[in-house]
Amino acid sequence: MENQMVWHDRFNIGVEVIDKEHRKLFSIMNRLLAFSEDEMKSQWVCQEGIKYFKGHALKHFTEEEVYMASIEYEGFETHRRLHNYFRKHTLPALEEELESTNYAPDAVEHFLGVCAGWLIGHTLTEDRAITGKVTSRWSELMPEEQQDALKQTIIEIYQGIFCRVPKVISEHYGGEKFGKGIYYRLAYMMEEGKKWEVMFAFEEKLLLNTTGSLISEKSNKISAMLVNATRYMARNFVDRIRSCFPSVSNCEIKEEKLLTYEQFHRYFEKQRPQSSLLPESVKLVVL
Repeated sequence: MENQMVWHDRFNIGVEVIDKEHRKLFSIMNRLLAFSEDEMKSQWVCQEGIKYFKGHALKHFTEEEVYMASIEYEGFETHRRLHNYFRKHTLPALEEELESTNYAPDAVEHFLGVCAGWLIGHTLTEDRAITGKVTSRWSELMPEEQQDALKQTIIEIYQGIFCRVPKVISEHYGGEKFGKGIYYRLAYMMEEGKKWEVMFAFEEKLLLNTTGSLISEKSNKISAMLVNATRYMARNFVDRIRSCFPSVSNCEIKEEKLLTYEQFHRYFEKQRPQSSLLPESVKLVVL
């Protein structure tokens, strides 16, 4: 994991109370990353991180929301939902994962990776969008009830394929990288000529513990057979999503491709996803 987050002046949005807190957050995150290198301190790092982010969420999010309301920011409700989800769902899910694994190294790395990724993504996009420096990634979402229906469908399919109920750590995954994995993109053409895309990021740990265990009990790395099995699984995943939604049930596949993380991230940055979920160990992005 990268052990340093660098603050640049271009990250400032021009509102001192917000910019000051962002600089402080980067500084705190760097301290957590530095201390995490010491295994003896990793549990303390996570406990302090949870405590700090809970306090930050209450104070800083409130300050941001007061400012957004004062300038009648158009994306206020969406931005507030991002805050609420991080505070009420993401942090508790990460805390539960840490405690249930007794602060295992993978869980510690996951916690720090999610927090760092969320902080960077939210600061550089959603917070800068408040003053018009960039456009919010979540500004053109489908109606909330449709988002909920898609999310529930994805969770049910995930459970059916992996035989485990996923903890949804984030409903607004920002394309961050957490460890090694397989990245896969499927592109479909809809009847009205529009493109519909789905991208997966499967963490290596999930694949080895599920599909990999069926292929070979001794498998401890991603093999060509496991990659092909994962591609088939992803296609099946999308077909089951399509069967639940008439608008995409008849679309035809036009392209499927394995990606490097860099390619995956470039595709992600160009789009505004309708759904971008981060269940444990797999990310699914619907564009």
